[in-house]
Amino acid sequence: MMQAKTRTALLYAGLLAGMMISMFPFYWLMVMSTRTTSDIYRFPPQLWFGGQFWDNISRVMQQIDFAGAFFNTLFVAGSVTLLVLFFDSLAGFAFAKFDFPGKKTLFIILLATMMVPSQLSLVPSFVMMATFGWVGTFKALIIPGMVNAFGIFWIRQYAEESIPSELLDAGRMDGCGFFRLYWNVALPILRPAFAFLGAFTFIGAWNDYLWPLIVLTDENKFTLQIALSQLNGIYNTDYAMVISGTLLAVLPLIILFLFISRQFISDIAAGAVKD
Repeated sequence: MMQAKTRTALLYAGLLAGMMISMFPFYWLMVMSTRTTSDIYRFPPQLWFGGQFWDNISRVMQQIDFAGAFFNTLFVAGSVTLLVLFFDSLAGFAFAKFDFPGKKTLFIILLATMMVPSQLSLVPSFVMMATFGWVGTFKALIIPGMVNAFGIFWIRQYAEESIPSELLDAGRMDGCGFFRLYWNVALPILRPAFAFLGAFTFIGAWNDYLWPLIVLTDENKFTLQIALSQLNGIYNTDYAMVISGTLLAVLPLIILFLFISRQFISDIAAGAVKD
């Protein structure tokens, strides 16, 4: 009995230590956002909050159009996430529960595209955007990202295990077509998969830097990552100001994670099978 309690105590101590280590970078980010740049270089490090936060934030607002970049990023990330959830879930559901000619071949090709580094597609993608006249517009950020191979693969794997074929057969007997089966049968079951894929896609679109840097030419359409990069000086950088802007950019992702994680856990608990 004592050995079991000791192992449990050590397990919880290890988990607590791991949590503190993983949380420390974010704590350090918050502390440094309340300090001056000179405090960042002081030794020993300043591990408690200072009083420069609002001054740092006001300088961020003066240097860049933070509010405009924030809403640009929110629009792009939200649009990409909604489109990915819709199209990837349609394709994943079809791959999981329907038979059609070339299904295995198409799925193999889909998996093969996941092996190709995204950097290799930057030049062809830019040429396509220029041909369509989309350079400098939000279309160049939203349309190419509205479907991805990982999302299809993720939904396919989840749907194959969680959606009973008998349930779909019953729906077909009631006269349901593909879209009605998708909407009334598949979507309620796929909610936990949607929670993960939605958070994963939104965070990726929110943090995207390279592609917006290439295709956006109008400062009024800059996303947060591009706007924040303007805080870096040519000869010196006010790191306290940069860190404060970074903290403001990260906060929406933390709020999203807290909301999605609660939804994810509640959906799993609701779908648990009791003996």
